[in-house]
Amino acid sequence: MATLRNFPERETPLILLVPGTPLTPKHWMSRWAQWSEHCRVVELGLWDEPHRNTWVNKLNLAIRRADRPVVIVTDDIAALALAWWVEFEVAGAESPVIGALIVDAPNVDLPGADPRLAAFGACPRQPLPFTSFLVADLDGSAQRSMLRLANDWGACPIADEPRGDWGEGWVLLQSIVGALGVELAEPHWASGTVREERRRTAF
Repeated sequence: MATLRNFPERETPLILLVPGTPLTPKHWMSRWAQWSEHCRVVELGLWDEPHRNTWVNKLNLAIRRADRPVVIVTDDIAALALAWWVEFEVAGAESPVIGALIVDAPNVDLPGADPRLAAFGACPRQPLPFTSFLVADLDGSAQRSMLRLANDWGACPIADEPRGDWGEGWVLLQSIVGALGVELAEPHWASGTVREERRRTAF
């Protein structure tokens, strides 16, 4: 779990949205970016043949350019860029990153399932030094791998399938930024969800 950094109270974090594939207009990350001024998309590029250090450097640059606390939201293979950023940067108490929402991380126990995984080498397994949720819609075979990864990263596992605007994800995001005493504005597409949904550790 994260420890609070020395940030001003009630400062709204910058939400860095980091996709692992090109975004479409209907993707929930695109919709979040359009809706909230606090969300910013980080385009890693090299989608078909990612280069680990290039992706990590782009993520690092986006984090360092932020003038406020940061929450990172990854989708797909971009989760590995985050894990390697923690490994390379030795992110600790002085890091601006206060939390992460990791969605549909690749099955690192089956590297042959996605040839892009080879570019990242062995997946870092040390605990992430901030509050994190690992979200996936799992079948039986992938579930064991994701539980192992969540345990290694110290992430809270959540069973969910992001669809549409994914209001449930906004609830998880709110639970992270709430550590700073901040409440994100409730978007119209999450109306009621923020009040009714709770964390679902359903694995």
